[in-house]
Amino acid sequence: MADAAIAHVSELLRQGDKDRFLCDLFVPAEKRPHIMALHAFALEIARVREVVSEPMPGEIRLQWWRDAIEGHGHGNVAQHPVGGLLLEALDRFDLPRQPLLDLIEARSFDLYDDPMGSVAELEGYGAATVGPTLALPALALDRGIAGADLDPVSQSGGIAYATAGLLRAIPLHASRGQVYMPLDVLERHGTDPALLLAGKTDERLRAALKEMATLARSHLSLALDAARRLPAGVVPALLPLALVTPYLDRFERAGCDPFSPKVDLPQWRRQWTLWRSARRGFA
Repeated sequence: MADAAIAHVSELLRQGDKDRFLCDLFVPAEKRPHIMALHAFALEIARVREVVSEPMPGEIRLQWWRDAIEGHGHGNVAQHPVGGLLLEALDRFDLPRQPLLDLIEARSFDLYDDPMGSVAELEGYGAATVGPTLALPALALDRGIAGADLDPVSQSGGIAYATAGLLRAIPLHASRGQVYMPLDVLERHGTDPALLLAGKTDERLRAALKEMATLARSHLSLALDAARRLPAGVVPALLPLALVTPYLDRFERAGCDPFSPKVDLPQWRRQWTLWRSARRGFA
């Protein structure tokens, strides 16, 4: 591993996904660069929408990553600071590649302005986009974990973390004309995406968002129940789950108003939460 690539990946996470960066500080030093590479890959895919002006260039970027993971990379993928470390991690820890391909496929949704149609669609999106960022680092820390034991953590945990993140990101998505809140939930509460896109809320919309927060808590409970049955050595890989409850608590104390400045969680609180969970696990 080149020191420059490791420094690049670390700084990429520190600037673009501070929560993952903080979580990865609890990973054993000898495995930290590779796990950071897995998270940096997820960040690169997540921010494709930010760096393209229309879907087609975004699809091209996603295809580049598909080809790299499948071994059909264009150019010298190994020289790409994230791509090189990612491929090294997959080989070193004998990690499955299909979850990363599924992550890329799910993220293609981000390139378009189609709304999320249903809760089932959102759950699939969350499991596919966040699940691998929990499961693969856990496998890297303990390759002896059975997939059947890890699946409930990565799937329900992915849904919980993704839902909490999407609730917090509503202002950003609304500014882009995107709606990730499921249409079936909005319709059930007698509201529609237009209010979100206008940067406004009312009682019905806040009730719909409260339902989504409750859904996240339900999935988090399932994930943590399963996590408690895993070896203690994989706790650093699952630390992002420790942030879901404080994020949701903050969101609900702000009246489930995503446009309230009170939704944000101070960094010191995030660091303290991660430190406590790293010491105690999910007991």
